[in-house]
Amino acid sequence: MILQPKTWCLIVLFCLPIPSVHAQHDHGDSEVKAPRIFLDKSARIVEYQLKRLSNQQLLAVETATDDKKYLPVFNAIMTREGMSRAYRESALESIVEINGSNAVTELASALSAIKGSDESASRTIQTLAKMLLGQPQSDLASASEQLVGMTEGGRSLLASVGYGGLLSAEQSATAWKLATESKQTPLLLTAISLIPDVKIRESLHSQTISLTSSAEIEVQRAAIEALAFIPSNQAETYLKVASLIKTPALREAVVETLLSVPVTSRDTGTGVELIQFLVKFAEETKPEKRTEDSFLDAMQLVDQLLAKAPSTMAKAYRTRLSETVVRVVRVHTVEEEMRYDIPYFAVEAGRPVQVVLINEDLMPHNLVICQPGSLKEVADGGLAAGPNNGLDGKQYVPKNENVLFATNMIGSLESERLTFDAPKEPGEYPYVCTFPRHWMRMYGVMVVVEDLDAWLKSPQEPKDPIGSNRSFVQSWTVNDFSEGLERGLAGRSDAIGERIFTEATCAQCHKLGGFGIGNVGPALDETFAKFKGDNLAVLQEIVDPSHRIDEKYAVRKILDYNARVYTGLVISEDKDKVLLLENPEAKEPTEILQDDIEQMVKTSNSMMPKGLMDRFSKDEILELLSFIKNQQTK
Repeated sequence: MILQPKTWCLIVLFCLPIPSVHAQHDHGDSEVKAPRIFLDKSARIVEYQLKRLSNQQLLAVETATDDKKYLPVFNAIMTREGMSRAYRESALESIVEINGSNAVTELASALSAIKGSDESASRTIQTLAKMLLGQPQSDLASASEQLVGMTEGGRSLLASVGYGGLLSAEQSATAWKLATESKQTPLLLTAISLIPDVKIRESLHSQTISLTSSAEIEVQRAAIEALAFIPSNQAETYLKVASLIKTPALREAVVETLLSVPVTSRDTGTGVELIQFLVKFAEETKPEKRTEDSFLDAMQLVDQLLAKAPSTMAKAYRTRLSETVVRVVRVHTVEEEMRYDIPYFAVEAGRPVQVVLINEDLMPHNLVICQPGSLKEVADGGLAAGPNNGLDGKQYVPKNENVLFATNMIGSLESERLTFDAPKEPGEYPYVCTFPRHWMRMYGVMVVVEDLDAWLKSPQEPKDPIGSNRSFVQSWTVNDFSEGLERGLAGRSDAIGERIFTEATCAQCHKLGGFGIGNVGPALDETFAKFKGDNLAVLQEIVDPSHRIDEKYAVRKILDYNARVYTGLVISEDKDKVLLLENPEAKEPTEILQDDIEQMVKTSNSMMPKGLMDRFSKDEILELLSFIKNQQTK
């Protein structure tokens, strides 16, 4: 679902946890004293005391692992919204130690104890579910009784996690039998998307595809949706799922799953049939329905299919479509990674086009399309324009002749549409987020071509508009470096490490010895001392910046009474006001009066985007780690 801007104030009210009292905001860099909690009271009183604490105060509560009285504190840390993964994992380890149990048992117990079915409860369940399903298979198998119990409580999301656990433990026979007898087959199918092990998901293809012929429409729909998460036998998936597109109740799921099938696995003849049906479907759809997500998905699918169809046919059907619908391109932001999900797209010169920006990140973003070769000039102009002097009142959009089209700066979960005629002159027109410092990673190219069908037959990747010659290498995790890390750091070059420190934009936000110009992130001079010389722990901070967030640098989200939303770092706070640094280049922080604040919460996100290293090789990342280590304060 695409959320419109004016919906945001309502979404925030329901998505953010409400502090018990107005004064209990998370503080910026002020030291939090350990609150006095009476753990010898009844469970209800202890729970009440802990609920009144902010996340930062909760983390400051004195704890130990030699007494069960500390269990409520660790449970609160593990299940509290806004906690970073490192704190949750540490709390889980403590619970396991106190109870002498294992992680699966404790996570299953915590999941079953979560009350309510609101957004907050659902997000907590999803967070803990990832932790549970990531546990070793043997541990999952040993807790099968608890996993079965999770399927019996009448809560759909919890039941899916239980089935996901059983499937991950390779107890599929038990799971399928239980789901069939309990009439919960759709919930088991939903669980497939939760399973982290690709091989286990692939093993479920045969049973899943057979259920697309079920007599029950809910089972059919769930099976179709699950196939999108099973990467094996996709040619078979394509043929079977495509045959169901004429059923209205299944069409949305069919389109979404077909979009997930690689082009190389799509049967040409079936593609032609789909084109014929979808074009007719577009012509028969009422105008007011043509902006809905499901319709846009269908148009995205037919657009992909036309790219592989014979030229004459493609031209004829695209002409029919142009008389009915405007070409729509949806651009999503990627959560925590400070990038758009597509690096380029093509439009036909002089033809109408609609670009939809959908912000799924915590930070605000915009999309500005500019003249070829002007990306950096426009980005620099956006910084100079600031939040109050932009083009047509748009924040950080410069009044510059090189700006062609621009959205407003939109917040998390918001979207905005740009409808315009494409430039008449073919070329490579960059688009960029002009929020300060985002331009270095957050950009792409709108390729304007004379004949869209001809270009789609043989697409040419445009040049990188900022001159980077780097392409995606891998989404690195700390596990990719766990073996041979000490050997890998030997013989590295500080000169190479320094270059990567700059090229990866680390120097823009951090200082390290005599290097770096930033002060938005913590200085890195004593990083290794902080982690007691643990190379792997420091590396995890680089590849997964939200794993453990320094309280001072955690992003806060503020909602005021006028439904305005602010995100950034709290640099100071007193009883009268909060000073918030909304972006790294701001000359002055934003002042927000305490009396104007409806809510302020600390998120579990770092301002540093993950994925910064996904265009660097393993050797280059080790060069960077070695460089940081060699610059540590003696």
